[in-house]
Amino acid sequence: MPDESKAPGAYTEAEILSAPRSWRESLEALESDGEVQRILRTFSSQRKWLFVGCGSSYYLALAAAASWTALTGFTARAVPASELLLFPALILKGGSAWQPVLISRSGRTSEVLQAAGRLKSDGASAIAFTCSQGQPLEALCAATVCLPAADEQSTVMTRSFTSMLLGLQFLGAKLAGNTNFLDSLAKLPAAVQAPLNTVASRVQAFSRSRDFADYACLGQGPYYGLACEAALKVQEMSCSYAQAFHTLEFRHGPKAVTSPETLIVFLMSQSGFEAERELLEEVKSLGGSTLAIANEADERTRRASDLLIQLSLDGDEYSRLAASIVPGQLLGLYTGLKKGLDPDRPRHLSRAVILAQGS
Repeated sequence: MPDESKAPGAYTEAEILSAPRSWRESLEALESDGEVQRILRTFSSQRKWLFVGCGSSYYLALAAAASWTALTGFTARAVPASELLLFPALILKGGSAWQPVLISRSGRTSEVLQAAGRLKSDGASAIAFTCSQGQPLEALCAATVCLPAADEQSTVMTRSFTSMLLGLQFLGAKLAGNTNFLDSLAKLPAAVQAPLNTVASRVQAFSRSRDFADYACLGQGPYYGLACEAALKVQEMSCSYAQAFHTLEFRHGPKAVTSPETLIVFLMSQSGFEAERELLEEVKSLGGSTLAIANEADERTRRASDLLIQLSLDGDEYSRLAASIVPGQLLGLYTGLKKGLDPDRPRHLSRAVILAQGS
């Protein structure tokens, strides 16, 4: 639990800013992890992968499934654990069996444990992805990948989210034999560490200078899960109303919320950049407030953005996903601090959702 003598948000801020170190340590550990090698040998023949989580871990699963499809060419899908529990026939019936990957930072999330138990009783050999060793999830799975360097003291997931995403991408790239992608991942921590404090200062200054009633986070393709996670960070840490949409779907109804009091956050892709930039300009022309996160941006993007975070990272687009969510995490943190809240201890929340037995 966070130390109550610490300043509000101290743990969360430190954990976000230490993410590149966590990435480096986690990737180095995975490279020499015998369990990873065993997973690659045992599960290399699988062609359908199912990523399961709750909350942030589900949004992580969405980004991981998109990455897995792009890296391996295999079928990959993400579902909340609750869907697997309440509507299993919509997921598990028909065709060849899915290879499940169960994601839980704590390894104790009740719904993930229940899903793991159901899968095990059905004869599935699941893989666990976690940050905590020796937890109940490990006993229910055939193999476990643990990233203790990514664990956190604060309630909300920040560096654990990005580290586990990189870990799952690492596993997919290993399975596909994609050495270029693995090189991109290895270079990411150093590339992000240098500008991170500047990015944090800019997001903090922007949050302090503007008041927003609502937030909408937009992302397309592999960025949609990140948009969901950015909205969740704003909700968790600042108790603000935030929604997430596929970027171009914003035109089809949600655009009605556009106003100076609603911040529209664009997680801009490389492959869909021009179409997303057109929507960014459209929102700005309607008087909307905009924050754009892009790897590279042109003058049109700058003019249409109240705040532009340009990552300027090399390598494969999918290797930059973890870096792309960090400004959204900082937005939630600094918005919460501005409102006088403690992002380390969000109200009504705990580090792991553990239900009473029988729930």
